[in-house]
Amino acid sequence: MAFKSPHTLMVQGTTSDAGKSILVTAICRILARHNISVAPFKPQNMALNSAVTADGGEIGRAQAVQAEACYLEPTVLMNPVLLKPNSDVGAQVIVRGRAIGNMKAKEYHLYKPELLNDVVACHDELADNFQSIIVEGAGSPAEINLREHDIANMGFAEAADCPVIIVADIDRGGVFAHLYGTYALLSDSEQQRVKGFVINRFRGDVSLLEPGLDWLKEKTDVPVIGVIPYLHDLHIEAEDSLARSQQSNDQASEKKLKIIVPMYPRASNHTDFDVLRMHPTVDCQFARSFKDLDGYQHGQMPEADLIILPGSKSVRDDLQWLKENGWDTFIKRHLRYGGKVYGICGGYQMLGNWIHDPQAIESAAGSSEGLGLLDIESTLTANKTLTNVSGKLLADASKALLGQEIEADVQGYEIHAGVSSGEGLSRPLFELQLQNDKSLMSYLDGSMTEDGQVAGSYVHGVFDQSALLDFWLRWASEGLDFQTSSFDYQSYKDEQINRLADAVEAAIPIEQWQALLSLSSSLSAKAEKELS
Repeated sequence: MAFKSPHTLMVQGTTSDAGKSILVTAICRILARHNISVAPFKPQNMALNSAVTADGGEIGRAQAVQAEACYLEPTVLMNPVLLKPNSDVGAQVIVRGRAIGNMKAKEYHLYKPELLNDVVACHDELADNFQSIIVEGAGSPAEINLREHDIANMGFAEAADCPVIIVADIDRGGVFAHLYGTYALLSDSEQQRVKGFVINRFRGDVSLLEPGLDWLKEKTDVPVIGVIPYLHDLHIEAEDSLARSQQSNDQASEKKLKIIVPMYPRASNHTDFDVLRMHPTVDCQFARSFKDLDGYQHGQMPEADLIILPGSKSVRDDLQWLKENGWDTFIKRHLRYGGKVYGICGGYQMLGNWIHDPQAIESAAGSSEGLGLLDIESTLTANKTLTNVSGKLLADASKALLGQEIEADVQGYEIHAGVSSGEGLSRPLFELQLQNDKSLMSYLDGSMTEDGQVAGSYVHGVFDQSALLDFWLRWASEGLDFQTSSFDYQSYKDEQINRLADAVEAAIPIEQWQALLSLSSSLSAKAEKELS
C-alpha cells in the first residue's frame, strides 16, 4: 500500500495508557540521536496537563515532552486541538493554541469535521520542515461510538494517509485479545495501513511469548515488531492521569520532608510535583481525601510539613469540592500546628478571599468565598494568560520566608483565566519577565502572609530549578532536622528519556523505524538541500 505521507508514522493504542505517549517519546529520541530530523504530532489531545509554547499557545504536556525528546522547542502545530475537561460532559476547546470556547461532548462531536482540515494542515506544515513525523493517537481506534467524525485516530490516519502501528500493554493482561480485537474492529482500509504491533511493559522471557506472536501474525498478517520490557521506576511526565509506570517506589520511611497535595476533580498540571515525587529526601503524597493519608486509619490526623494546592480547570467548583470534603478545616488545623501552605495558579486563587466569575468563564456566573488565607481576590476573565516566564526570587520574599536573602532564578509558565488584586499583592514573591518580550518589561507575581506560613503564585514550574527548589524545601522544613539534597531535575528528565529510548531501540532497532518511515534510502527535499 502506497502512502501519501510515507514519512509519517502514527502510534495508536488498544486502550488509554497502553504506552502511546512514551513510545512516541522514545521513537523521537531514537531518530533524533541518529541525526534524523523529527517532530511529534497529536491531532487531538484531552488533558488537564498543558504547556505554553514559545509563540504563546497552549498544547498538551505530552507533546512538549516529545518535542524535548526531539531537541526542539514545542509549537502549536504539534497539537492543533487540545480539550481541557471542565465537567463530566464538557470541555474547553483549544485550537492552534487558543481557546475558542466551551463545548458539550455532543456539540464538539458535530464540530469535529470542521477541525479535520486544520489538523491535517498542521501536520503537513510540520512535514514540510522535518524528515519524519511521529503521531500519537488518543485512547483506542476501536471505540465504535467515536468512529464517526474521528480526528484523533484512524480518521486522521486516513485523511493524512500514513502507516500505523498499534501498541498494547501486556502488564494489564489480555494483550492478544486487545490487539486482535482492536484490529478486527477496524475497516478494511484501516487494517491495510497497520504495519506492526508493539507489546509494551513485558516482564520475563520473550521466548515464552512466541506461540502468541505466531498466532497473532497468522490471524492478522501483521507482525509484532517489538516487545518492550517493563522499565521499573521510569519517569516520563504523564499526559494527564498519574500513570502507574511513573509512581515513585521509594519508601516514605526513608524520606524526611512530607508534602500533601489535595487532588480535586479538575486539578491541572500535576507535573508541577514530579520533581517532588522524584526527590530523594521528600515524601510527596497525592490524596482525594485526607482520610486516605498515613496515620488517619490509626486514629490520628495526618501530619505534613507543606500542603500545596495545585492548579484547577474549574477553580470555583474545585474550591467547593475542597470545602465539602473538609480540606479547608484540615488546612487551617495544619497551619495552627505550624505547617506551611503554597498555592499554584488556581490553588493560589483559592487561598484568597474571593473568586469572581461574572462572565461564566468556567462555571455558572457568580462568586465564591475563598479560604481567606491570602489577602487577595481574583476575577476570571475571557482573556487567558498564556506565557513562558523567567525572573528571580525577590530578596524581600526570601528574607520574610526564610530569614535570609537567597538568590534563585525562576523559570516557568503561566496558564490562567484570572486577574488578582488586593493588599496581599504588596508582598510579592517573584520579579518576572515574559520570555518572548523583547522590551523586557518586568512585573511582580505572587503573594505571601506576613507570618510567612502561606504563599502562592500564578507560575507553574517553581520547583523545577535546583536553587529555587532548595529554597522551598528549606522554607517548608523550618525547625526540622532536614538536609536538602542537590537534585538536578532537568538532567534527570533527560536521562529518563534516554533510558526509555535505549530500551526501545534495543527491542526495535533504528533500521526498523527507518523502514516504517520509508527513510532507508530517501530524505525529505529540505534535508537533501541542507546536505548538498
